Amino acid sequence: RLYQVAFMTPTCEEESEDHTLNLIGDFSAPAEFFVTLGVFSFLYSMAALVLYLRFHSLYTENTKLPFTDFCVTVCFAFFWLVAAAAWGKGLSDVKAATRPATLISAMPVCQGKGECYAGTTPAMGLANISVVR
Repeated sequence: RLYQVAFMTPTCEEESEDHTLNLIGDFSAPAEFFVTLGVFSFLYSMAALVLYLRFHSLYTENTKLPFTDFCVTVCFAFFWLVAAAAWGKGLSDVKAATRPATLISAMPVCQGKGECYAGTTPAMGLANISVVR
C-alpha cells in the first residue's frame, strides 16, 4: 500500500513549505495471497503429518484418503507456483515504484534540472530471496 506512504520534498524556495510526495500503487494483494497460501500450506502439512503418524491404519485402509491427499497436494503445489509468480510481479512493481530515479523524477524541485541524483540504490536482496523460496 505505497499510496499510504508520504514524505516531504524540499521546494528550494525561501519561506515556503515542503512539498508532500505520495507514492503510487497498492501491491499488497500478491503479498497477502503469497502469505495466506503459505500459512494454509503449513497448516495442511501439519494436519497431514498427524494423519500419517497418528492414524496410519486409517490412511492405509481407506483407498480414497491417499488419492484425496494427492489431489490436495497437487492443488497446493499449483497455487504455490501461482502465488510465487504473483509475488514476483508484485515485488517487481514495488521496486519500480520505489526506484530512486522514479522518485527523483516525481519531485517538483528536480524537474527540468540536472542537479538531482540518487545517493545509493536500496538493497533488495532479501526481497528477491523471498520470491525464490
